[in-house]
Amino acid sequence: MIYTLYILKCKDKSLYTGITNNIEHRLKMHKSGKGSKYVRAHLPFKLVYSETLSSQSEALKREIEVKKLTRIEKLKLISTK
Repeated sequence: MIYTLYILKCKDKSLYTGITNNIEHRLKMHKSGKGSKYVRAHLPFKLVYSETLSSQSEALKREIEVKKLTRIEKLKLISTK
């Protein structure tokens, strides 16, 4: 199954990183306020980055790597796509 790592930029310019196997559905959940408590408290948001991965395991490992990045490093990652 294909997974997507994604980064959202929230209204306060904070960055939220997550993974999903259905990006369209996940974004709808976030927009409706049912995706995560963090995003619900920081609506609206914009999808600023996505990366396709070949398995849930690979996606989880990549999510951990990205979450460990500094804000500046995340912004560099976003600007490369």
